[in-house]
Amino acid sequence: MEDKQRILLVEDDKNILRTNRRILEREGYTVLCAETLDQARKVLQQHTPDVLVLDIMLPDGSGLDFCRRIRPQLSSPVLFLTALGEREEILEGLIAGGNDYITKPYDIDEFVARIKAQLHLVHMNRQAADAPKALKRGPLELDMVAIRAFLGGEDMLLSAREFSLLLYLLQNEGRTLAAEEIYENAWKLPLVGDANALWKCISRLKTKLAPFRKEISLMNFRNKGYSLEIFEADDAPPQSQLRGV
Repeated sequence: MEDKQRILLVEDDKNILRTNRRILEREGYTVLCAETLDQARKVLQQHTPDVLVLDIMLPDGSGLDFCRRIRPQLSSPVLFLTALGEREEILEGLIAGGNDYITKPYDIDEFVARIKAQLHLVHMNRQAADAPKALKRGPLELDMVAIRAFLGGEDMLLSAREFSLLLYLLQNEGRTLAAEEIYENAWKLPLVGDANALWKCISRLKTKLAPFRKEISLMNFRNKGYSLEIFEADDAPPQSQLRGV
């Protein structure tokens, strides 16, 4: 029998923690709970959750800082669930490595749907293992089984969302992809509102690809979309042409 998917809830409000745990267990998930970051660290030493739902304001520190520290070791989706709902705070959460951001008070059905969407994204990534087990172009190699990307042999430490985006860009190398197309085909989500989350994800990828900027060009075409191109070292265009986000 297949193991249940595990969700780690890090929340200091006992009522919210109890409610979310009960709802998710009814959905068939195994739910792990922590009320502090210290408790969360201990849980992560023993378990790898399929999704981490993380409050930002916790008694012993910031969930943002915690996310930044664990991101190199944890590729599972992180959803911030917090009362901080200003635009700048949402952007900070996404930049810190979050895959989604939910503000309190929240609709419980939407909460469950967003978790399911992240789990579906991870599942879609793993389904890619039925295709070639590795996709390699120039210094870039994507391991479809481990869901890991390597640049010049070094692990890029991508989140599930970053991996899906890079995979779709690489599969459509040279094409200019609109934000709507990326959301629907790479992330399996509708584009709601602006595409700022995509822009931030592109920015993180561009930073991680920077050591090979002569061979890899990740470009933003204003009001049109994004395009990835990989060149042989001798065929790389002048740096003035490699303008990304």
